[in-house]
Amino acid sequence: MFHLDMEEGWQDVPGTSGIRQKPLSGDFDEAAGKGFRTRCIRIEPGGETFEAFVHAYWEEVFILEGTLTTKADNVTVAAPAYVLRPPGTSHGPFVSGTGCVMLETQYFADRTPGDTSYVEDVRHHRA
Repeated sequence: MFHLDMEEGWQDVPGTSGIRQKPLSGDFDEAAGKGFRTRCIRIEPGGETFEAFVHAYWEEVFILEGTLTTKADNVTVAAPAYVLRPPGTSHGPFVSGTGCVMLETQYFADRTPGDTSYVEDVRHHRA
């Protein structure tokens, strides 16, 4: 274990506004289709993405603080929340009215989601 400095080491996420990332671990190689990465994502109030994302890897997101809204349907998810996206899942664009901090892991793997009965479907719940 180690202390995580939440003030230093943040990098802008290209193609977004008000969104920064802090790499934590991994050897992610998207072009080669292998590896993983874990990172913190910080979205400032009003921060946003502008296009939907679709990628060939798994993505797991734990929203630790704040809210995140999907622009297309105006559904807002509030912390604490967990998101599991299999490869090929379209998601976004997003905006955060309050700001948001997330822990995100992305990886290439041959797997299935497994039992997700414990995960609440937030599409029917507004924050």
